[in-house]
Amino acid sequence: MIININKLSKKFKDNLIFENVNLTFKTGKIYGIVGQNGTGKSVFLKILCGFYYPTSGEVLYDNKNYLSNNLFPPEVRSSIEKPSFFPELTAYENLKLLSNIQNKITDNEILNALKIVNLENNKRKKYSEFSLGMKQKLAIASVIMENPKVIILDEAFNGIDETSVIKIQEYLKTLKKNKIIIVASHHKEDLTNLNVDEMYKFENRKVVKIENKK
Repeated sequence: MIININKLSKKFKDNLIFENVNLTFKTGKIYGIVGQNGTGKSVFLKILCGFYYPTSGEVLYDNKNYLSNNLFPPEVRSSIEKPSFFPELTAYENLKLLSNIQNKITDNEILNALKIVNLENNKRKKYSEFSLGMKQKLAIASVIMENPKVIILDEAFNGIDETSVIKIQEYLKTLKKNKIIIVASHHKEDLTNLNVDEMYKFENRKVVKIENKK
């Protein structure tokens, strides 16, 4: 799969978030995106997912513009900003409910996703009792459980213990060959262990490539 972003701009009323963004994302690579709050990285990722429409420009998935046809891009799963689940359901029940939408994975695959993010021992615990880190883990599990072709994670490691972060990042690296993985963070240092192939920074309404990824 190839995602082409062409001359992408976004405004909210008179507030220009970013303009003339041109990027290409390809299967087989991990991409890092950095930028402080308000620089537009979360807005950009939401446009990739079809949650926002661009003010101008286009996003093409294998040369198809899903947004122009009021469709969500296929095979894209994301965790952007604060995760949200049903508070009175358990970790497992929340994922099971989500999986019922497409009904394409088994219970074992749900349990495996919980295992990958180190939530297997809390699968029967209610979401309302979760810490911030546990909520973030569940969000990541919801992204990976159906084995999508495009994985988008925005500040997904906030509050997660270091051991789990390393485990999740190592798992993402094993997926790289057959996926487009996009991970956003405030600081590029947070992405070091992912060995990203390309890194971009949102700043002053522009996107620039960071040549030194270390």
